[in-house]
Amino acid sequence: MIIGYTTGVFDLFHIGHLNLLRNARGMCDKLVVGVTTDSLVAYKNKKAVIPHAERMEIVRAIRFVDSVIPQENMDKFEMWKKLKFDIMFVGGDWYETPKWRDYEEAFGEVGVRIIYFPYTKGTSSTLVNETLERLRSGE
Repeated sequence: MIIGYTTGVFDLFHIGHLNLLRNARGMCDKLVVGVTTDSLVAYKNKKAVIPHAERMEIVRAIRFVDSVIPQENMDKFEMWKKLKFDIMFVGGDWYETPKWRDYEEAFGEVGVRIIYFPYTKGTSSTLVNETLERLRSGE
């Protein structure tokens, strides 16, 4: 059985999130999704619109997702030690960054493949938030 893993905030769930989960599930037998906790989002100097427990329920309801867990820290390798997943799915914006080069090396040593998915053109949580802010301010 091939276990896949991905993480995200999944705030203001949109088609890009759905595409990531659908594509990831198509490449593994079981997809585990880590949903970023509110405290970890705050650590990144952001604030989620939808509370963590509700984001977990939204992601859990997606048919491509087999299991949902809280993502409480940024260390993906620590999560691998717990789950022993075979494939890690990541957004393409992380490709070739120093942090992910290090992860590729560490995961390569334990046989984990990292698959980078391109972002869905025209949509992102940042864009949705910016649009909502403009609409609410009357722009």
